[in-house]
Amino acid sequence: MGMRPISVSQLNAYIRKLLHTDPVLGALSVMGEISNLKLHGSGHVYFTLKDAGSRLNCFLAQETAAALRYTLEDGMEVVADGYISLYERGGYYSLAIRDIRVEGQGGLAAAFERLKSKLAAEGLFDAGRKRPIPEFPRAVAIVTSGTGAALQDMLKILGSRNRLVDITVCPAQVQGPGAAADIADAMETVNRLRPDTGCMIVGRGGGSAEELWAFNEEIVARGIYASRIPVISAVGHETDFTIADFVADRRAETPTAAAQMAVPDAGLLADRARARSQELHGGAARLLERLSLRLAACGPESLGGAMTYRADAAAWRLSGLGAEMARLAEAAVSAGGEAAERMAAGLRGMDPRSVLDRGYAMLSDSAGNPVPSVARVRENDALTATLRDGSVTLEARGVCPGAALPRHGGHHG
Repeated sequence: MGMRPISVSQLNAYIRKLLHTDPVLGALSVMGEISNLKLHGSGHVYFTLKDAGSRLNCFLAQETAAALRYTLEDGMEVVADGYISLYERGGYYSLAIRDIRVEGQGGLAAAFERLKSKLAAEGLFDAGRKRPIPEFPRAVAIVTSGTGAALQDMLKILGSRNRLVDITVCPAQVQGPGAAADIADAMETVNRLRPDTGCMIVGRGGGSAEELWAFNEEIVARGIYASRIPVISAVGHETDFTIADFVADRRAETPTAAAQMAVPDAGLLADRARARSQELHGGAARLLERLSLRLAACGPESLGGAMTYRADAAAWRLSGLGAEMARLAEAAVSAGGEAAERMAAGLRGMDPRSVLDRGYAMLSDSAGNPVPSVARVRENDALTATLRDGSVTLEARGVCPGAALPRHGGHHG
């Protein structure tokens, strides 16, 4: 006699009971690579864990997914903790996940780098979009844990540096499930309710990578990017870097450094003002002294002395000019005398009497006209020969054209 048949639903319910009561299948840790990731509208997450030889359907409930500190993506290597559950209606089983963590190089560091690359490609880190922190803000907002030591440190620094700045604290959860959303909501609240805020400090004190992870989540990065108020990120210690640091307008190594960056030191400003005032007073005193000296130089005594000096200087210059003019006149007279002597010598050389002194005679006709050539003389003409010391009346007995002049020392006439 055969077994009594049962329905499919009865079989699936029996298998589900077996699965849930099995001690091994009720507490599993399964390692694999995420693939075929699907986010349901309800918030549940469905994906497949795979290795080189097989696949396993996985289910992540909405409340568990919301508590994750990173975004799941295809290709991630993860370890999923949970139990095997049978979906009776579909007749297939899956791993119902209680917790999931990223492992090895594909862990938090890989998730960090993936989100960093994504946001960088979208321009969230571009230096050109970052705004300067106001030098003299009237109001500063702080988004951090309301009970953390970092808040007290920042308030102490802000109070000691400048009591004129209005400080607004917007508390937020900074670690654990829901922290990222809480931080983003706090930043949006400050932008909405306090738009006059000069800058906003967003951060927390030090901690492990997991404790700081809220500041590596995309919702916080986009909240900083969307802020109309300049943001200073102040997460952990100097060696801690988060995605928030890359998006923020300025990064501070610590919350304390952020407080120092946010407001000017009133004491230092006062010291600078006093030093500048002393410089101005000193400059004004020196200027007044110079003006006094110039004014004194314009007094009657100074003007009289100056005029006397100028008159003496002018007289000295005139005396020098007179001496120079006398020297030039003397030189001109001397040069003129020498030139006149040369001209006189030339004129003396041209005087006919000087020729007569050398034994020559000048002939003239009966009318007294000079006789320059024998062509002007006729035989029996009466001539007069003028000598150095007198004249002689002559009669031309003969005319000889072309006759040579007598040599010096011969007979003249």
